[in-house]
Amino acid sequence: MFSCLQMIASRVPALSGTWLAASQRMQHTAQNLLSPLALVFDQSSTSIFAPQGTPAHSIFGLSMLVLTICSVIFLVVAGLLLFTLIRYRHRRGYTQREPAQIYGSTQIELSWTVIPILIVVVLFLATARVIFVTQTAAKPSSALDVVVIGHQFWWEYRYPKLGIVTANELHVPVSNSAQPMPTYLTMSSADTDHSFWVPRLAGKMDLIPNKVNTMWIDPEKPGIYLGQCAQYCGTQHAKMLLRVYADSPAEFSAWIKQQQQTALQIPTAAAGRAVFEANACVNCHTISGTSAQGTFGPNLSHVAGRDTIASGAVPNNAQNLRAFIDDPAHFKPGVLMPAMHLNQHDLDAVTQYLLTLH
Repeated sequence: MFSCLQMIASRVPALSGTWLAASQRMQHTAQNLLSPLALVFDQSSTSIFAPQGTPAHSIFGLSMLVLTICSVIFLVVAGLLLFTLIRYRHRRGYTQREPAQIYGSTQIELSWTVIPILIVVVLFLATARVIFVTQTAAKPSSALDVVVIGHQFWWEYRYPKLGIVTANELHVPVSNSAQPMPTYLTMSSADTDHSFWVPRLAGKMDLIPNKVNTMWIDPEKPGIYLGQCAQYCGTQHAKMLLRVYADSPAEFSAWIKQQQQTALQIPTAAAGRAVFEANACVNCHTISGTSAQGTFGPNLSHVAGRDTIASGAVPNNAQNLRAFIDDPAHFKPGVLMPAMHLNQHDLDAVTQYLLTLH
């Protein structure tokens, strides 16, 4: 789609430039007209009406343009229909006779042909402009690179330049015009199709096996931005949630320093570590500084520092962590992690051990 739009624009530069400029002006006008209405609907943490990133702002403006045009069409059609119903309603005393028949009207036929074509062209070029702005933006030298890998049913995040591997909770720095620090996401899938979507930061991007897609985000304000896997990927698709933490520069530096450290090994939790290493946990999970080097499941080196478990499905606390280890299907039926069938002593020991991994 992007290649086709780019080819069309390159072959008709003067026309596309004029129309793109016109569509941009219409987009800003529509955004100004409907911004008060949008404020009513921006209470949701996943609302497109509360953009906090450059790509999201572009999508918001385009959405307002489309909503304005569709609203005008609706009002015109509904108004004409209402006028017709009232003006030509049945009245007492009218004779039952056939009204005058009109066969063809060049003006009307041209109107309902040309106007829809112009509307489609405006929407097409406005959409093309948003795609160009988003996908051709120059990558600054200060950009952060993150590799995103989709799994059933969790997210893996790798920071190749920082030597960090984590899961489910993506930490990125806040970006602004004075100090731009966008985050560039290189995305692929380990199993089936997924789709990365954090509505307040950017549009959707598919994660496809054996294919690499890229996108970028630049949160304007610190905070947590929620999202969702937007492509059905199996039984627990609905609980494959996204949490993006936009940190201030100081907070992000502190997070990096913590994540780069070897997993803390507390002597009082040695029994839990022994149980962890003696079971199949090591085949799927990694804990730095131990024999556990599995890559099939999430990296647990700093699992206690995360706010949630099970890809954002439940809060990360002792009770939920113990229940998830005992029977993952309790929270996520169909999850690929099997029940470990540990006895109560070993279950308590492993839970306490994982809770020390900050």
